[in-house]
Amino acid sequence: MPSAHLTLDPHFTVGVVDRRVFGGFVEHLGRCVYDGIYEPGHPTADADGFREDVLALVRELGVSTIRYPGGNFVSGFRWEDSVGPKEKRPVRADLAWHSIETNQVGIDEFGRWLDKAGSDLMYAVNLGTRGVLEALDVLEYTNVRGGTTLSDARIANGRTEPYGVKMWCLGNEMDGPWQLGHRSAEDYGKIASQTAKAMRQLDPSVELVVCGSSSAQMPTFGAWEHTVLEHSYDDVDFISCHAYYEELGGDTGSFLASAVNMDHFIESVVATADAVGAALKSTKKINISFDEWNVWYISRYHEVDRITDIEEWPVAPRLLEDSYSVLDAVVVGNLLISLLKHADRVTSASLAQLVNVIAPIMTEPGGDTWRQTTFFPFAITSRLATGSALELKLDSDSYETAQYGTVPTVDAVATHDAEAGTTAIFLVNRSIDAPTTVTIDVSGLGDVRIAETHLLADDDIYAKNTLDHQDRVGTTENSTAVVTGGTLTVTLPAVSWTAISLVA
Repeated sequence: MPSAHLTLDPHFTVGVVDRRVFGGFVEHLGRCVYDGIYEPGHPTADADGFREDVLALVRELGVSTIRYPGGNFVSGFRWEDSVGPKEKRPVRADLAWHSIETNQVGIDEFGRWLDKAGSDLMYAVNLGTRGVLEALDVLEYTNVRGGTTLSDARIANGRTEPYGVKMWCLGNEMDGPWQLGHRSAEDYGKIASQTAKAMRQLDPSVELVVCGSSSAQMPTFGAWEHTVLEHSYDDVDFISCHAYYEELGGDTGSFLASAVNMDHFIESVVATADAVGAALKSTKKINISFDEWNVWYISRYHEVDRITDIEEWPVAPRLLEDSYSVLDAVVVGNLLISLLKHADRVTSASLAQLVNVIAPIMTEPGGDTWRQTTFFPFAITSRLATGSALELKLDSDSYETAQYGTVPTVDAVATHDAEAGTTAIFLVNRSIDAPTTVTIDVSGLGDVRIAETHLLADDDIYAKNTLDHQDRVGTTENSTAVVTGGTLTVTLPAVSWTAISLVA
């Protein structure tokens, strides 16, 4: 049987786990908003038209900060369309997803939904078709207490207290030729810097995210980050990373190793940012907002779902509604491990997206809502990963992949919360056909016991939860986990994700 050995020591930490790493993403795309979080005619709808069954799952998922309203959508969005009396709001063509936007859910509605969900707003401004002035306007609307035209308009619209939005994205994927208002790195870096400076004049407390590459596969990756940060380094706090993964051509082994690519992506962006900082003789560190990540079968969108007919502009079409398998969920669990392993620099992240659109939560209009397989590793990790991420010593057997070469069979991360006296260990077994025994030295934690374990695995790695079979996949206890004399041993089934919580 393959094996791995892991050593934990609470004295060796990577960084404090920022709760914003467990963020989500709601874009005006497909059925994420309409027929997703918002369905006034649904039996569970509250007075504001929000589905309470969805809200319950969002709270269970444990999302902290939610990025809104896009995504590609934001580059054509006129924020003022989404506020004021609903009957007076204009109906617009959304060019990003070839749909009709009714604007029935806007900033104020979404703000009320966030209050109910217990999450914070991370707002993306339009730097595609708009600019500095519009960014200032929406900042005034959301964050100024009163006494100005736009802050008073917010009050008149029913929100007395300012939203106090802290995190702001300066546009979205501006490196992508598909993006409305796509700019070169030079041009984008300049407008991002100008916008950042202006926003700080209005609200010095904001935290700003500049657009990095929309994927590590972009031909401009690396050079884009360098140029953009040369212009904006002193003005921003974060640079964004976006990454999506899918199983291609039956290459399961490479797909299971997707986190290897995420690790390299993060470390490359950190190295580039630090190189710019060194050249500028700055002691400041730019952190990463990994504000779009997930498994997404993007090839299906290009082949099947994409709408292009000029006569076809549907409202809330079924777009990007991927149905996730056990295999997909194990990869998502591993991507969370990657984010936590870089807790010193990845201090914000957003699972894209939250409901219906490549999402952990699915709904049926007028009917049920259910958890996709990817719901479980996110919800459990969000709940258990507190304190600081630890610097682990991991020795593991390895296997060969077509895309990433030789990779470890086991990947892992641990977090330790000294104040609470808890430690959480998260592990994946990437082997397609063999269980793996992991031996973990936990003697540095003192006398500990196992509080809870969770295992996501199935004999059918393509098993899914669907409308007709909503509970086909779930988590079980990993009963193989045992602590004896400062050593924890656990067996990981093939293609599996495990979480273990220890208490002193």
